Amino acid sequence: MRLLKTILLAAALCGATAAALASPAEPKNGVEYRTLPEPQPAAPGKKVEVIEFFAYYCPHCNALEPELAAWVKKQGDNIVLKRIHVPRDESVAPQQRLFFTLEAMGLAEQYHSKVFHAMHVERNRLNRDEAVFDFIAKQGIDRAKFIDTYRSFGVAARVRRADSMLGTYRIDSWPTFAIDGRFVTSPSMANEGTKSAQNEAQLNAQALTVMDFLVAKAKAEKK
Repeated sequence: MRLLKTILLAAALCGATAAALASPAEPKNGVEYRTLPEPQPAAPGKKVEVIEFFAYYCPHCNALEPELAAWVKKQGDNIVLKRIHVPRDESVAPQQRLFFTLEAMGLAEQYHSKVFHAMHVERNRLNRDEAVFDFIAKQGIDRAKFIDTYRSFGVAARVRRADSMLGTYRIDSWPTFAIDGRFVTSPSMANEGTKSAQNEAQLNAQALTVMDFLVAKAKAEKK
């Protein structure tokens, strides 16, 4: 009987150890994510605001997009997703204005993945205004209406706000995500704790797991 108890105890300990090893550690502030020194205004209500800082020319943003879309769908009513196309230089300024024009026209979600496909599959650089206008016309969007919006004060204001937000949120690489105006993480940051990711897909998966944690944390604190 004593031998049987010893065997059962050993089995229980082994099971507990295996479970502990299988359970991922809670993401740590300052490692897998960071807290902004000054919280920024976020969307009111019960939904948690998630801001993606991205760029159409960025291959890592392109690689993440399908996984991010699935994650957003899984989150459902927990979040509201916003996107900020980051600036770089004049060669990518047309892409930035393209995004904010689509957003202003209420077409961003409908054409977002199509822009990524045009750039990274069809190799359309979209680095000139006319190239952007030709692309838009091929999508069946009213060219004249698009150009008017593209050159509007409203889109110019969105571009200026995007520029300022990089400093406010301390963004120096992309894709990067801001959660509830307080927390920031990214695929590279999410890998800092374990350094276990072997490829980009694993980096992205880690980032989305950290975002799960941060959304849950923010949502719990809203109650």
